[in-house]
Amino acid sequence: MQGCACVTASVLDRMRALAVRPPQSLVLEGGDAAGRQAAALAWAKALNCPEHGCGRCAACRQIDGGVFRDLIVIDKPFFEAAAKEEHKSGPEALRELMPTWGQPPAGTGFRVTIFPEAHELTPEVANLLLKTLEEPRPGNVFVLTAPQRERLLQTLVSRSFVLALPWPRAEALDADVAEWIVALLGFLETGRGWFERTGTKGAADRNLAQRIIVGLERELVAALSGAAGDAAAGRLARLGPAGLRRLDLALAQAQEALSQPTAPPALVLDWLATTLIAKGGTPAGTPRPAR
Repeated sequence: MQGCACVTASVLDRMRALAVRPPQSLVLEGGDAAGRQAAALAWAKALNCPEHGCGRCAACRQIDGGVFRDLIVIDKPFFEAAAKEEHKSGPEALRELMPTWGQPPAGTGFRVTIFPEAHELTPEVANLLLKTLEEPRPGNVFVLTAPQRERLLQTLVSRSFVLALPWPRAEALDADVAEWIVALLGFLETGRGWFERTGTKGAADRNLAQRIIVGLERELVAALSGAAGDAAAGRLARLGPAGLRRLDLALAQAQEALSQPTAPPALVLDWLATTLIAKGGTPAGTPRPAR
């Protein structure tokens, strides 16, 4: 395929093979948001171009321009437009598309519906999508992009074929952030030492707390991608798939809390630590926290 410089040759080759008998739902994980979106469009080309993505034909050019009649993109602008212009909720806007998915595509290929960054869908919309995938839709395929499959509903993943893009290389964490992450991991494993750290006046301001959350998110990505030689990621990987998903959800909530100017950063970090332990965040094979 041409015109897909940010999608690796190995991924494009895999898509060509999948295009022979395309799964109804494809999850694209890994990479970055732009790379996942490019891969989703490459998949649409593979299913609608006579050469499986030449980059030159009318179908490829229309897909690149976002005007291909058998391409639907359900992204934030889609929901924002539905709310602003039609006063419809996300679920209402999605329900309106269901009759379209029950019909054959307009062209000779496949109707491709892309859900960019599907981990950000509301639970109501995600459950509607799940119901759609539970019923065969001839001629219709769906693409869900997300940083990691664990950030999606497990039931959505179980009904999809997962294709992993190359994981981005993470830069080394700042020394102070790395120190806090090591302390948090130690607390999850032993139940000791964390509150003495956060209880020190001025120990964690808002900027540092935000950097700690971002650092944990990066270590989470490394844990999910099986990064070798990263001690923190290796310790996180021991949480297992369910524990890593709990961590991801907790980090999102902590990030949201830190966006509120009245939220004390130290208390947000304490909430994160205690939530992970309360929900079974202790890695397998480590002692339970002291009571």
